[in-house]
Amino acid sequence: MATRTANPWYIVRRSKIHGKGVFARRDIPKGTRVVEYLGDRITHKEADDRYEGHDPNDNHTFLFIVDRRTVIDGGVKGNDARFINHSCDGNCESEIEKGRVYIEAIKNIRKGEELGYDYQIGRSKEDPPNVDEIYACRCGSPKCRGTMLWPAKRPKPRKRAKAKRKTAAKAKAKRGTARAKRGSAKTKRGTAKTKRGKGKRGKRTRVAS
Repeated sequence: MATRTANPWYIVRRSKIHGKGVFARRDIPKGTRVVEYLGDRITHKEADDRYEGHDPNDNHTFLFIVDRRTVIDGGVKGNDARFINHSCDGNCESEIEKGRVYIEAIKNIRKGEELGYDYQIGRSKEDPPNVDEIYACRCGSPKCRGTMLWPAKRPKPRKRAKAKRKTAAKAKAKRGTARAKRGSAKTKRGTAKTKRGKGKRGKRTRVAS
């Protein structure tokens, strides 16, 4: 039977933030790749099916989005990386490289300090009214936003903004009828740039509720 080798950078023990946490075994220099986030690699549908009966009031999840096809379930075949707690002002960051997820130090971390990174759990239209209570953050940072969700606050409805844009568009169309000069209006196609792959950060995700 193979002997498990301890990670030279950290140890796992009880955390004041939540459950188990990961703490620096020694000083960790900024830029250090501390650990890879491991687990069962499944599709988004498989993740939804696997946790179909998950309690919506339970914020305990080990699912990590890799891309549009793949989710890593750290609760199955996972390693210690799943115990790194959320922090709104973390000393670490998740990085995706060639379909693999790594946790890297973005600050110099002192021996004994707890590791943490921003989960940036996405919001959903189906979120219950108490979703911010369910995913409340207790990282204790002066920059704590109070929630593990992102964006920090529930987006406001944009119906009025759309109505204003439609009214403005109609007014422009009416003014333009008197100036029917071919080519005078420049069609700006592609102004909304699809930024595929911008940013290497991964996101922890929730199971379907």
